Amino acid sequence: MSPLAHGLGGATDLPIPLTYALVGAAWALTFSFAVLLFAWRRPRLNPDSPGFVLPAPIRRMIDARATRTVIATASVIITACVLLIAVFGSSDPALNPVPGVLYVGVWVGVMMGSLLIGPIWKVLSPVRAIHRFGCLLLHRPPDHGFLRYRETWGYYPAAISLFSFVWLELAWHTPGSVSSVLTWLLGYLIVTSIGLILFGTVWAERADPLEVYSTLLARLSPYGRNRAGQPVLRMPLNNLAGTPGLAGSVAVAATLLGSTAFDSFSTFPRWRELVDDLASVVDPTLVRTAGLLVFIGVVGGLFSVAALATGGVSRADRTLLPRRLALSLTPIIAGYLIAHYLTFLVEKGQATVLLFADPLDRGWNIAGLADRDVDYVLSNHPSLLATSTVLAVLIGHILGVAAAHDRCLRLLPPRHQLTGQLALMLTMVGFTFTGLYLLFGG
Repeated sequence: MSPLAHGLGGATDLPIPLTYALVGAAWALTFSFAVLLFAWRRPRLNPDSPGFVLPAPIRRMIDARATRTVIATASVIITACVLLIAVFGSSDPALNPVPGVLYVGVWVGVMMGSLLIGPIWKVLSPVRAIHRFGCLLLHRPPDHGFLRYRETWGYYPAAISLFSFVWLELAWHTPGSVSSVLTWLLGYLIVTSIGLILFGTVWAERADPLEVYSTLLARLSPYGRNRAGQPVLRMPLNNLAGTPGLAGSVAVAATLLGSTAFDSFSTFPRWRELVDDLASVVDPTLVRTAGLLVFIGVVGGLFSVAALATGGVSRADRTLLPRRLALSLTPIIAGYLIAHYLTFLVEKGQATVLLFADPLDRGWNIAGLADRDVDYVLSNHPSLLATSTVLAVLIGHILGVAAAHDRCLRLLPPRHQLTGQLALMLTMVGFTFTGLYLLFGG
């Protein structure tokens, strides 16, 4: 199984003409922004809204120590099994499920699950589980470390770690090899463990790439907690409004969004021809790395310039606008996650599960999995696939516009609340056009 064989194909694979998709996107965004300007005159999103408190039995089950212990134990055991399979299983990625566990189960499955039920990697993280157990033995609170995590670092360590993953997936010459995946996994486990020991749980919250990504998308889930710490259900945009605007927020969002765009772009025949033509002069990995960096830089640069293009605020406040408005990119990231990886999750996910029939290449047939076949449920229904793709992208962008508008109402003076958002709107329209072109026009 090749991790690069994911996502959606070009326009020939989907029944909706690219022109219709682009025109529909432009009208949807323009109309939504006009409605927001004339019907959404004051801030409405409240991250402290009471929401609906979950029934007491459900709250007790969610917060019970026994529940957390069982999940943590299972996570550590599964992680150990995955590492054993990577070391002692087949080196052929077509026979070894480990690449699929990382690319499908964690990178896509966990993140889509976070959109539905909250920051699940915070609970599933094997490194957090081992750290908590070590702190229990040493009678140390998990949030205490030996060093202080500097506020100026913000999410920058997470952005660097996220880039290491997307670089492995999209630029490295053998992203699907078991050895490459094992190397990244070991690096992740070692770096995160050392970070937790040195800085405490703040390292997981701001530097663990998987937890930061999961928590970011969880801001769009209906699950949250009220001021008393009780689990509640509330409107997702209210949760999104509580996203902290820390240093590195734009870097994280740009890495996630830019890498997804580059993933689609890398399927274009002209790009592949360029990489092949330059292979005799430049290592293809360097060419793909440069392309990946360009896409991430363009996304981050355009968004930052658009966020700064307003008046009526002090220079100090202006420099903080990109990070404070970065939350508006979260719905866009979620929309492209669904549009780009839904087929990958459903169909490659099945293929990964089937590989567990014989994870160590010993001729086993655990649970009769070897006798089953992948059900290409989405690929066999292209109309459904295309419709869900367009809707995911458009809904993501409309929610992004809404979040940006509400935040601008809080940050900008009344005289600049309209003009101060125009550059941001145009940038989001540009992201919509480009994203749909990459998804459908490849």
